[in-house]
Amino acid sequence: MKLKNKSLQISCDGGAATGKSTGGKLISKKYNLKFLSSGLLYRYASYLILKKKPKNKIIFLKKMFKKLNYKELEKINLHSQDISEYTSIIAKIKKIRSILKKFQIDFSKKNKRCCIEGRDISTKILPKSDLKFFFICNLNTAAKRRFKELKNIDKSIKLINVKKGLRIRNISDLNRKNSPLLRHRDSIEIDTSKLNKQAMLAKMSLHVKRVLKDKYGRKTRRKS
Repeated sequence: MKLKNKSLQISCDGGAATGKSTGGKLISKKYNLKFLSSGLLYRYASYLILKKKPKNKIIFLKKMFKKLNYKELEKINLHSQDISEYTSIIAKIKKIRSILKKFQIDFSKKNKRCCIEGRDISTKILPKSDLKFFFICNLNTAAKRRFKELKNIDKSIKLINVKKGLRIRNISDLNRKNSPLLRHRDSIEIDTSKLNKQAMLAKMSLHVKRVLKDKYGRKTRRKS
């Protein structure tokens, strides 16, 4: 039995630069899942506000996200330091979170085979997902990885500032009133501090195979 018509929804949560987006993309490619990064949605919202400076942010974002083509986001540079800092601010605003939450839930309803990554996916967006991963990574490693990414965009950026930014973002996410970063009781921890991409995918795949076996039986195989 092939999986191409069988539902499989995976949620990936974790702090900033823990590898959840990388892990989500890898597992999505392997199992032919539609991938959505909630972090990219928030960055896009920040990008739009900073660029357009709307008088009413809520009305503006509602309009923009109604006609959003997610694939277009990958063509825009959404990883500048300014966008990162502003994203931390708007992520605390309940009305903005509601707009982006609706987009994510609609996405999950349209795509029964999907993987969504973020900070509240297992607890708020996909609480009934078949598999829940929670990513962690020590701050030094996370900062070096993010610094390497940002260095290609901004040559003047400094590692110490990247590390400080990640620390502030994680504290903000853990302590915000609306949809804070929480680990779901059923989630599986993926510590990426010492994992490369191949090892990360291998570890995640073991759990995916287990879930597929439990859900569809021994004869189920993924699409090649």
